[in-house]
Amino acid sequence: MTLRVFLVDDLISMHSLMRDLFAAVGGLELVATASSEGEAKLWLEDHPGDWDVAVLDLVLQHGSGMGVIRPCRAAHPHGQVVIFSSYVTPVIREHCVGLGADHVFGKDQTTQFVTWLHALARRAQEPPG
Repeated sequence: MTLRVFLVDDLISMHSLMRDLFAAVGGLELVATASSEGEAKLWLEDHPGDWDVAVLDLVLQHGSGMGVIRPCRAAHPHGQVVIFSSYVTPVIREHCVGLGADHVFGKDQTTQFVTWLHALARRAQEPPG
């Protein structure tokens, strides 16, 4: 099973970088992107079950990734919500988890993020049972 990824990041260059990363990991497909909190919320309202993993940046040109965590949870309670941002501190990490994020990675933890993606994609490929 290929996992569908919804990416929220205001840097358009990150959209193509992440698309390439997901392709390299395998088992992950970028199905939608949003560049602002408002755009992300609208997409989630229109596509509540059309994603399996939401990857959110915290600092957006308009709004914040923190404002997208709860709408993700409401739209798809079993989806994975992960923060991947340059602005992660221990307090931010705790706050994001409190809002409903499953995992929080700083961009200085790219290796750990990629390892997590590999494990997630591998689990999705395993037969149920």
